[in-house]
Amino acid sequence: MSPGGCEECEAWLGPGGSPRPCGPGAPAEGAAPELQDPPTEDDIYCRCLSRTLCHTATPVTVGFYAPCGHRLESLLAKVTAFMREEMARREAAELRRGHRKPRSPHGWGLLVALWLLAFYEPVVTESHLRRKNLEFIFIRFSAWEFEGCDKLWAGLVTTLCQNIRRHFGALPLSVFHVLGTRPRFASGFSQREWVLKKGTCLRLWGLLLVLAAGIAILLVALLVPGIKDHHALKVVGSAVASLSGSSLVLGALSILKNFLISEKKKIERLTNSERFAGQLGFMSKIRGEVEVLVDFLAFMEVFERRRLRVVLEITSLDLCYPEKVAGVFNAMATLLSDANAPFIFVLAVDPSVIVPCLEQTGCMKGLADNGYLYLNRAVTLPFSIPEMGARSRLRSVEAAIQTREDLMYRIIAGNVAKTRGGGGVAAAAFPGWKEVDSEAVVWIHEAFRCLHDGSDVLSRYLPENGANVRRIVNTIPITLRLLLHRSGGGVAEILSPRAAAAWVVLADRWPCRLSWALQCLEDAGQGAATPELSGKSLWSIFRENAGELSSLRQPLGKVLSLDDDPELFQEFLARDFPFGAAEARRLLAVTVNLDHSIRRQMGFLRALARIGKTAPVSRGVQCPCGP
Repeated sequence: MSPGGCEECEAWLGPGGSPRPCGPGAPAEGAAPELQDPPTEDDIYCRCLSRTLCHTATPVTVGFYAPCGHRLESLLAKVTAFMREEMARREAAELRRGHRKPRSPHGWGLLVALWLLAFYEPVVTESHLRRKNLEFIFIRFSAWEFEGCDKLWAGLVTTLCQNIRRHFGALPLSVFHVLGTRPRFASGFSQREWVLKKGTCLRLWGLLLVLAAGIAILLVALLVPGIKDHHALKVVGSAVASLSGSSLVLGALSILKNFLISEKKKIERLTNSERFAGQLGFMSKIRGEVEVLVDFLAFMEVFERRRLRVVLEITSLDLCYPEKVAGVFNAMATLLSDANAPFIFVLAVDPSVIVPCLEQTGCMKGLADNGYLYLNRAVTLPFSIPEMGARSRLRSVEAAIQTREDLMYRIIAGNVAKTRGGGGVAAAAFPGWKEVDSEAVVWIHEAFRCLHDGSDVLSRYLPENGANVRRIVNTIPITLRLLLHRSGGGVAEILSPRAAAAWVVLADRWPCRLSWALQCLEDAGQGAATPELSGKSLWSIFRENAGELSSLRQPLGKVLSLDDDPELFQEFLARDFPFGAAEARRLLAVTVNLDHSIRRQMGFLRALARIGKTAPVSRGVQCPCGP
């Protein structure tokens, strides 16, 4: 545990308490120190998301909202790199605490795993629940690769099954299908992680004894003089040996069948069946395969002595037909049906493209054909990436320049000169990660305390829907970490954890009205912090432009339906939490649970309305373009 109270921060400190470089390409532990540039805005966003995913209960669906393109892929790569870094840090910290070294189902560990699968039942003990080390299994699902498939959702399930089978090996999963059992929780204070399967052992020894007895009787009937003529004894010996031996052979054949026929092939056979359309219980069979997979992962958690999380990154969904998009959401619902499933879905999409696709399919029944509502029900942790920051933009330009071969020599020479010149001023000036993360833990606890406090007016605005409450609880830690990392402690004098939590609630309950107020604020200032604008409250800005929003009710009707009671919105901003324009500008950069595509749509509609209000050409003056 670090002195600041946050054990998560130890990875970010080098010798002497100096900040350790983060992200892809960071030097390994024990490597020679080298100068690093300060992290970009994208690095901070991705790091805060990865840190939150390490603590979020599963299953969880992350709505990774960003415009399509190369930036989306690079952001996913950053999140993956940060999660791997956290995984390695926790592994090293667990070994320093003196705990046993984790195991792997490969090499000698494969024999140990098969032995435990056959004869022992795993038990989840208190010591296992206290383990902090975890392993992320990253699986990338590109929907575009399965676009030609009739059932795109089947491709999602088969990709998951195939990658888990490849990660752990086909033999352990095949044996688990026949002999494995799901872990049970320990009773009392027992610390035994493995309990002998007495029933399985008794049955096995019984079959072996009966087989040995049958073989002995058969040998006696065939070899002992004077008994060879007893035909009945030969029949009894052969029958006993055959029955007992066939039971063992059937078990071995079942394991061989699961070894040769993977879960992917089973699902493909079901989807290729001619009776697929009218086959009863088809989805229950798919769910049964997924449940076996979840039970196997729970078994391997106890075996490997660490927690397992499967991170399924879904990309290129924006390029598929609407029916295929809806199928992927149905497959996610099937995989998330088990409350104990260790799945983390990262849905990397552009909402402005996905929402119209969902609205064109027949999956919207009961939701008034509103794709935003459907997306909100599926996503339990929204994470909207804002526009690229200045440092991120410069870093992308630098990366593009470095790909030119004619500049390679200059780049290498410049790096050597920088190393010799000791230009580490910028990195040294950047605030330490340890202090910021330690303060973030305190802020998170304080924000959650305000949500639990029934006397606090903030609890009055919490939604009744449990899914929305979970979205708020998952979003608050990310928002607070981003707020502290981006400000370096400067905003702490203006905002409080309670105010940040209130902003998260505001964005979750009234996304349309808040987006409209922020868009009007942006259009009025255009990035310039004028004194008269900074002194205004967010509610006054919304009230001044409410008439224009009312005139756009028809094109924004589906977005407006996302908002809760408008009167509560007025009380929230006008009385209980009067956020100012300056505060809104700062908070906009750390708002991840607000779909930025809504604000872009509003800006487009406002621009069109202004074009329509321009004065037409006078009748008396001929247009220079001709009649």
